[in-house]
Amino acid sequence: MTARTLRLGTRRSALATTQSEHVAEQLRALGHDVELVEIVTEGDTNRGPLAQIGGTGVFAAALRNALLAGEVDLAVHSLKDLPVAPQPGLVVAAVPPREDPRDVLVARDGLTLGEIPAGGVIGTGSPRRAAQLEALGLGVEVRAIRGNVGTRIGLVGDSCDGVVLARAGLARLGRLDEATEVLDPLQMLPAPGQGALAVECRTDDTDLAELLRGLDDADTRAAVTAERALLGELEAGCSAPVGALAEIVEEEDGSLLISLRGFVGSTDGALELRRSAVGPIDEPERLGAELAQIFLDDGAADAIAPPRQPGPAVDAGHPQPAGPDSTPEGEQ
Repeated sequence: MTARTLRLGTRRSALATTQSEHVAEQLRALGHDVELVEIVTEGDTNRGPLAQIGGTGVFAAALRNALLAGEVDLAVHSLKDLPVAPQPGLVVAAVPPREDPRDVLVARDGLTLGEIPAGGVIGTGSPRRAAQLEALGLGVEVRAIRGNVGTRIGLVGDSCDGVVLARAGLARLGRLDEATEVLDPLQMLPAPGQGALAVECRTDDTDLAELLRGLDDADTRAAVTAERALLGELEAGCSAPVGALAEIVEEEDGSLLISLRGFVGSTDGALELRRSAVGPIDEPERLGAELAQIFLDDGAADAIAPPRQPGPAVDAGHPQPAGPDSTPEGEQ
């Protein structure tokens, strides 16, 4: 493509700029000049529950508007922040290799999840995490929180015994040593797309789209496509209590398959559905849709209604109204 300085739109949080800088460095290594352009989103300034201000789409909307207006040339999102429906005029040109998608616990005194005593407080703004914590029957209180990584970790030992975050965010920020336990997906399935980035540009910027495709990882894209197809077919928003994890597995004959596990539950722990399916790697949308239908046949629609987050919400030590919050990866 013709040499030009690429303007990369990013949220201004430490995690968002770290993720964007990672993509920028890859492009610079290919000989392109890249400058980061910080965009303030409503999700950064409005501290109300995300479901009440538009869901996780509020973190992507400002970046997408800047793209469509020509103010930036590309944007880097945490993939789990993006609504499943495509944005007219834009294309996700690259999904780079994924970080470890699992969740982690950061707890006082180095405690693991099983070591937090009954009545202890675990902080999370995610109905998905809340539902799975309640389903484990640990006897803990799940309290809704919001804030960036530092804010959430700062609540540990103060208003919470521990908080649950995405491992990928801590790894990208160089804070992984603060995790006291990496949670097994058998206990806690991640959000669809967790740990993956999406690099988006305008559909009519064909030269840039072609350049960005060089950053794409086929296995990661197949896996997250299956996960997001499950979410989309369930007609569940990002704040619904839905978890999913797809993994690429190799058969004895060398063929590749996608193994997809999913979770749908209620935030009070009364309903817990875990199902799985396997399909060809080149049909991720079909696999996600088929697993979604299994969930719907088994009563998942009852859990996908807008959930009520248990416990008082906490933001940097200040109460907030309780409500659904999908803890986008920019916030963890």
